[in-house]
Amino acid sequence: MTQVFHTKSKVIITCNKRLSSYLQAEVEELGYDIVRAFPTGLELNITLNECIKLNLNLRCASQVLYSLKSFNAKNPEELYSALVAMEWEELLDFSGYFSVTSNVDNPFITTPLFANLKVKDAIVDRIKDKKGIRPNTGSDANKAVVHLYWKDNDADIFIDTSGETLSKHGYRKIPGKAPMLEALAASSVLATKWDRKSPFVNPMCGSGTLAIEAALLATNRRPGLYRMNYGFMHIIGYDEEVFFAERRILKDQVIKNIDLQIIATDLSEDAVEVSRRNAKTAGVDQIIQFEVCDFAETHVPEDGKGVVIFNPEYGERLGTHSKLELTYKRMGDFMKTKCKGYHGYIFTGNPDLAKKIGLKADKKIEFYNGKLDCRMLEYELYDGSRRPDSERPNR
Repeated sequence: MTQVFHTKSKVIITCNKRLSSYLQAEVEELGYDIVRAFPTGLELNITLNECIKLNLNLRCASQVLYSLKSFNAKNPEELYSALVAMEWEELLDFSGYFSVTSNVDNPFITTPLFANLKVKDAIVDRIKDKKGIRPNTGSDANKAVVHLYWKDNDADIFIDTSGETLSKHGYRKIPGKAPMLEALAASSVLATKWDRKSPFVNPMCGSGTLAIEAALLATNRRPGLYRMNYGFMHIIGYDEEVFFAERRILKDQVIKNIDLQIIATDLSEDAVEVSRRNAKTAGVDQIIQFEVCDFAETHVPEDGKGVVIFNPEYGERLGTHSKLELTYKRMGDFMKTKCKGYHGYIFTGNPDLAKKIGLKADKKIEFYNGKLDCRMLEYELYDGSRRPDSERPNR
C-alpha cells in the first residue's frame, strides 16, 4: 500500500452542485482523461502523485479523493471487518493524527457520525495491533483524512488528498458580509463571456471575491500559491519534491505584467477595505481599481466591450424587499444606460426581484449558492441597433 503515490486508482474530484461542467473544463485543460462526469464531480483513473497537481491547480473543486478499496458491506460490522483487514500501518503514521469524513446512505446508519466512528475504530485497532501505539484522531482536517462513501451495500474507502476543502482559495482572510464561496465565484466568472483582456466591472463588490477571482484567472494565479498544507502530505510515502516541483510551475506561469482594467466598487467603506486587503493577500491589489461609491456611479470604460457583473442581495438573509425592488430596477437602468456594448450579469437567488430588472435575459445560467437555487442572468447590452454591422445602413 505504500506505493499509492505511484499506483493508478479511481479518483473522485468533488464539487458543489452545478459546478461540474466548469470543473470538467479545468481538468481537461490540465491534460487529464475523464472516466465519468456526474452532477457533483468527476471520476479519473490516476496516481496519488497526479492528485497533487490537481489539488494545486483546481479552482472549482471541493475535494480530490483517491480510492483505496471498493467492497460490499451490508451493516457496520461488515464495514469494520473489511477496514480492519487493510494495511493502514503502511499509509498512516501511527504517531500522527487522522480524521474521518463520510457520505453515507445505508439503512443501518442513522447518523454519519456512527459510520465515522466505525471507520476510526477499524483503523485505530489495526495500527494498535501492528505497531502497539494508538494514533490520535479528531475532527480537524489539517492532517491525514480518510473518507467513506457508503450507499446501500456498496462502500468505497478513500484518502482525501485535499484535507481542508479546495473550494476556499486561501486568500480571503476577512470574509465580509454574506460572501460568495471562492469556487462558486470562479465558476461564475468562467460562465461569463469575459475574454480576460477587456474590462471587468463589479459594482456592489462586497468582500471582492468576484473581482479577485477574475484577476486570478487573468494572471493565471492558481489556488495552490496560497496554501502549504494538504491531506496528501500526511500519507506515508509522500515525496515533498513532487509538491515543490508543481508549485514552481505555478509560480513560473503567473502573468506578471498585464494591461487590464478590473473595477470593483461598493457603497460600504468597510466592504471596500476588506476587498483591498483580500486582494493584497492574493497579490492582485495592483490590478483591481477599488472605489467607494453608489453602484450607479461606477466608472464603466467606454468602448470596452467587457463584462459587468452584480451579485446583489437576494432578500434571503439581508435587506428588505421594497428597498431591493428599487435596487434591482436601478441595476437594470444602469446597465441600459452606462454599459452599452458590454455583457451584463446579475447573480441572484430571488426570481421575483429579478423581474424588477426590466431587461430580458438572453440566458439564465443555473447555480446553487449554498442550498439556495440561483440564476446568473446574462444580458447582451447592445450599443445602438440590434442588427449586425453587415445589415446596418451605410452612413
